[in-house]
Amino acid sequence: MTMVEGTINGFPFRAALEPDGKGSHWLRVDKAVHDAAGADAGDTVTVEITRTGEEPEIRVPMDLRQALAAVPLAQALWAEITPMARRDWILWISSAKQLETRNSRIEKACSMLASGKRRVCCFGGLGWLTKDHKTAGTWVPLPK
Repeated sequence: MTMVEGTINGFPFRAALEPDGKGSHWLRVDKAVHDAAGADAGDTVTVEITRTGEEPEIRVPMDLRQALAAVPLAQALWAEITPMARRDWILWISSAKQLETRNSRIEKACSMLASGKRRVCCFGGLGWLTKDHKTAGTWVPLPK
């Protein structure tokens, strides 16, 4: 994945270009961006994008940090994966509604990381967590 920012019909956005599995990438934008850009499905739009710097690091929760420290192989891979991959692991763990589920996910994460798994499975990531929530407050202004 590559983080980009730009405009669609002059409306600013920030998103991830995601691999499409065919050697290229696709850009997914939500309905709020479609509406703000005045675009409907099938419309031709003007898109300008530029790659942003590295994805900012998300704070690692203390319980996950302690669990990783106890499993050197997991901690080593954690240090190698991308900030976006670390974000997905943290969001998967943090989305647990019960402490028992959270603890189970931390244990599974350490096991999967120790075995070489770079991405959490069966988790829709940030899009899944925010699909029913307005994210307008997270927009950042584009440089002039």
